[in-house]
Amino acid sequence: MREFLNALKTQRWDDHRYYHHSRINQSLHFLSASSFVVAYAMLWKDPAVAALIGWLVAMVSRQSGHFFFEPKDYDHVNQATHEHKEEIKVGYNLRRKIVLMGVWAASPLLLYIDPTCFGLFDAHGDGLTYLRHLGELWLAIGIGGLLFRTVHLFFLKDVQTGLVWLTKILTDPFHDMKLYYKSPVYLLRGELIDPMYHSARNR
Repeated sequence: MREFLNALKTQRWDDHRYYHHSRINQSLHFLSASSFVVAYAMLWKDPAVAALIGWLVAMVSRQSGHFFFEPKDYDHVNQATHEHKEEIKVGYNLRRKIVLMGVWAASPLLLYIDPTCFGLFDAHGDGLTYLRHLGELWLAIGIGGLLFRTVHLFFLKDVQTGLVWLTKILTDPFHDMKLYYKSPVYLLRGELIDPMYHSARNR
């Protein structure tokens, strides 16, 4: 268990120091984390609505931070190129995220063209039913994306690495809220890039 927790701590640390320099990205992660916590709560009551919140708010804000605001030039703090960080990324790097987000973005069109989605649903008769089916489809895409990369890591690395990554992803919303709740304040003060000094001290 200690080895598992140490590996989890290392994955969290690497994710923060390599991919969360921008205060805008951090602030969007705080918004995303808060939305994911709401989605987690809704998951037990209405999974379709939870998936709509998770993808439309939490995932869009989270990935927008990475795609549009996170610096992609040479990382002087970690002495690493963007290409090197992408190569060693344990989870979804930007290229993999483009594929995942592409599947997500195409799914509403698929459901519009085939309302039964290859027989998974009864054909929707109104817009509300369409949204519910879309939420259920997005929930399946989310779960599928998690399980696919977890099993993929079993073969690329080892079983523990995959399980650690899955644990990290599922608990990231709570960790990110704790880590980035001050980021909007720093951003309002005009600090666009996290100097990372506090992270080095707390490592």
